[in-house]
Amino acid sequence: MAFKHENVADLYDIGVVLGSGHFGQVRQVTERSTGAQWAGKFIKTRKSAGSRLGVERSAVEREVELLQALTHPSIMALKDVFECRAEMVLIVELISGGELFDFIAAKDNVTESEAIAFLKQILEGVGFMHSKHIAHFDLKPENIMLSDKDVANPTIKLIDFGLAHQFKQGEEYKSMCGTPQYIPPEVINYSPLSTATDMWSIGVITYILLSGLSPFQDNTDEETLKNIIAMKFEFPEHVFSMTSESAKDFIKKLLVMDPIERMTAEECLIHQWIKPMTRKQMANRNRSSINMKNFKKFNAKRKWKMSFNMVWMCNRFMRLQLLSSAANAELRDCESDSEDTESKPASLMRRRLSSSS
Repeated sequence: MAFKHENVADLYDIGVVLGSGHFGQVRQVTERSTGAQWAGKFIKTRKSAGSRLGVERSAVEREVELLQALTHPSIMALKDVFECRAEMVLIVELISGGELFDFIAAKDNVTESEAIAFLKQILEGVGFMHSKHIAHFDLKPENIMLSDKDVANPTIKLIDFGLAHQFKQGEEYKSMCGTPQYIPPEVINYSPLSTATDMWSIGVITYILLSGLSPFQDNTDEETLKNIIAMKFEFPEHVFSMTSESAKDFIKKLLVMDPIERMTAEECLIHQWIKPMTRKQMANRNRSSINMKNFKKFNAKRKWKMSFNMVWMCNRFMRLQLLSSAANAELRDCESDSEDTESKPASLMRRRLSSSS
């Protein structure tokens, strides 16, 4: 895709702000020639190699390249890219249905069969990604959206490919990026990564979806990471009393220490929980449901923490502006993707800035 150098406002009417991040914002835009609605990701880019204000152009180019290769119903689509000296604008699919977890939390009751309908879409999108040798590396509830929630069968959209990586043949790739409660042991151990890293994250997401608990999360990020390394998780009966045995088996085959032993996306789609082989398996699944009381609590806490961290980062940024002489040293902290502002293992929490806002 060729980067356009004309002014984005010449081709699109710039509308309301939909969201904002460390180095940019997302705005609703309208294509003047067709009237079609899109989202514009306005990303501040670094003016010089030594600057810490903005995203490296190469990072945006990498995300554009990956999105071009990922044309799939369950993955956010890219239409145009504009660039000028200090800003790049990605015109992407307008995803207006909000986060999947928010959609589910608004319901009174959700059966496992209903949850599986969404998980199948996630697995199909991830499976397509992996067929292109691309790993997302940041699968979590915030990055699983719905194209439109006011329809009978909402469509899943996977977003935020700022940490994604396309593997080359024979390549060994290592990274210590991601969000603590969703990362597998190989990230913490700085071992070679693969598409199996995403499958661990899907196991964690499924566990949370069914129970309203996070399998490894503890009071601090350090304790969470220790629990992951120790493979310290269980299925408390008082929480999983409404969960089918096949659902637990599905999770167990994803939360596996050895990446090679984890189910692939294709294997997940033919697992007996996703695709029952007998009437008994189907009946057991249909009788089971999400622990909605716990799930609503988890989601409310998650949303509160996201809001708290955003306010905290904004306040911190304002202080840094006032202390401009020390800004270069301090601004590195703003690139962390931590869920616990009291405790941030620096080496693990440091992530490449995602260009998604």
